[in-house]
Amino acid sequence: MMGKSAVELINVSKLYQETAAVDGINLLIPSASYCCLLGPSGCGKTTTLRMIAGHEDVSSGDILVGNENVTELPPAQRGTAMMFQSYALFPHLSVIDNVSFALKMRGVDRVERHEKARKLLALVDMTKYEQRLPAQLSGGQQQRVALARALITEPKVLLLDEPLSALDPFLRIRMRAELKRLQRELGITFVHVTHGQDEAMALADKIVVMNGGKIAQAGTAREIFNSPQSEFVAKFIGGHNVLGHGKQKYAVRFDRIKIKPLKSRTSLPAVTAQVSDIEYQGNVFHVNLRGAMGEELALLLSESDFDQAPLSVGATVTAIWDPASAHALG
Repeated sequence: MMGKSAVELINVSKLYQETAAVDGINLLIPSASYCCLLGPSGCGKTTTLRMIAGHEDVSSGDILVGNENVTELPPAQRGTAMMFQSYALFPHLSVIDNVSFALKMRGVDRVERHEKARKLLALVDMTKYEQRLPAQLSGGQQQRVALARALITEPKVLLLDEPLSALDPFLRIRMRAELKRLQRELGITFVHVTHGQDEAMALADKIVVMNGGKIAQAGTAREIFNSPQSEFVAKFIGGHNVLGHGKQKYAVRFDRIKIKPLKSRTSLPAVTAQVSDIEYQGNVFHVNLRGAMGEELALLLSESDFDQAPLSVGATVTAIWDPASAHALG
């Protein structure tokens, strides 16, 4: 249905006065892939997305969509479409007129633009709501309309700015699956900004972790989770303990830490620690420990493991792990 394209950023920076919001990043987003820009607030991910869209000027560097340098082009000529966090639907227009609005601006007649809009409404399962106003829709339904509206110009690249942040947790998970399905069916490049690690892991073919205007690490979800390259990535992506001192730091996943009674002998790396918190999460217990030297560790215990040797806050235990489970950082 729509063309394929890769996005390439070549030494792209964005300066606000003397501050670099984005600092000389190089990034290749493969054609027809789902890419998530992930990081904390202020890391540069939204600015990067807005520069790809043409809503922010580039201070230096180049942006390519397909083989075309779009750095100086206005948004409408880049082959990209943006889906905003707020959805930004026109409150006085019906669903079908919202979706077809961009084609109206291009002078496409009403019959043709509505025909195209109906195909996209069917794709996002919103056909029966075409005459409703945005105020008569739920948040999830408004999101689907915003998605159809972004797709009507047949973009090569769809840019999504935290599109799931306004939804409740149940709907967020359902819409994740919908976005992934649409990306596969349409075969176009999706670039999605999020600060949610779970969201990025569930959706992305490629995750780009950003920090302080730079790319901290880029790779598949499994590469980043299993082999974080820095203490920042290990902590931000979650699920890892960062241990060691000075420059000799390493990460051990929560699910790789085991607990032994205090007096147990072991040849494995070990920390004597006190249980500081226990949180039941349905299928696992999340246990926080504090070591005698101030180390903070977390681990996951299955219900059956917990039931065999119940723990309580304040108990002192020995935490152990296999050296093969430790991943060197830096």
